[in-house]
Amino acid sequence: MARVVLAMSGGVDSSAAAWLLREAGHEVIGLFMRHGEPITACASDKPASLLPVVSTRLDHKQGCCTASDAEDARRVADRLEIPFYALDFQEEFSRIMDYFVEEYTAARTPNPCVMCNNWLKFGKLFDYADRVGAQYVATGHYARLLPTADSATPSLHRGLDDGKDQAYVLFGVQRHLLSRMLLPIGEYQKPEIRELARKAGLRVADKRDSQEICFVSSGDHADFVRRRRGADIDTSGELVLTDGTVVGRHAGLEQFTIGQRRGVGLAFSEPRYVVRIEAETRRVVIGLKNDLSRTELTAKDVNWLVDPPTSPTVCQVQIRYNSEAAPALVEPLPAGRIQVTFDEPRHGVAPGQAAVIFAGSRVLGGGWIE
Repeated sequence: MARVVLAMSGGVDSSAAAWLLREAGHEVIGLFMRHGEPITACASDKPASLLPVVSTRLDHKQGCCTASDAEDARRVADRLEIPFYALDFQEEFSRIMDYFVEEYTAARTPNPCVMCNNWLKFGKLFDYADRVGAQYVATGHYARLLPTADSATPSLHRGLDDGKDQAYVLFGVQRHLLSRMLLPIGEYQKPEIRELARKAGLRVADKRDSQEICFVSSGDHADFVRRRRGADIDTSGELVLTDGTVVGRHAGLEQFTIGQRRGVGLAFSEPRYVVRIEAETRRVVIGLKNDLSRTELTAKDVNWLVDPPTSPTVCQVQIRYNSEAAPALVEPLPAGRIQVTFDEPRHGVAPGQAAVIFAGSRVLGGGWIE
């Protein structure tokens, strides 16, 4: 069996993944990634020199990747008798936070979870895996890696739990890394994972899933953007209807995303939605639900997990994490771009979000909506 570096968040999913990997006979090294104040290695039966661990302060905010989460992960590692390290990823997470702020300031809707997977979990963690001689990097994502008949590289597929499937956020992983990834819980339903954790004696078996962006523990992403960006940039502007009628003002573009209904701050006889956000004019355009309908989009920086198609391809495309994939025609364009034409109109196509391409359960690739 192999040596495996496992990203441990202190939640039930990555904890169950640790148990499954250990039961399969792998040598597991648990790693906890901290985005805020640097923290200490919590437990280990390996020399700390194996990995660069910075030991200073902890904070105790609620949310994901906090001190309490690190302690939960440490307890799981102790229970399973696997080495565990908490790593200072403050500099790396700062890059993700900057991306988050820049996207909202530019009137786009960011997806920091995809960037975390691309840059950290299936990016930087491979550097650490190489340093300790680990063959694989594993996580607790609800997705599957299945063998392919024509290649030694496995294919990425949706997890079996439709309600928890996370294949969408993994589209950006580099294709050549798929053969070094392990996704142990993708074959399970969430209740099965909780029951597995209970039987293994893991205290996190009934821990609530984190619902917020890990570095925005307050849940107020607009406030986070304003504080990190500083007072020098003003993104306030006019609220207008689709015909150009000015109906009010807003405090900042970072408060809005395409398809948003709540929080517009105005009352109408019919529900109104954010249908367009204009970075240059700082206007937020609101309209009826039909005004959100789109049959086409373009996406850039496409990452393919298959051989890139050279002609229009019939497939399904998912435009948000919590939306369903819809039948579409994907046409390759120059410079790593694609044109997507849906069979039926879609609502809530938001620049900055990912358009992920599927063939049934298999992820073919994806890019960033322009």
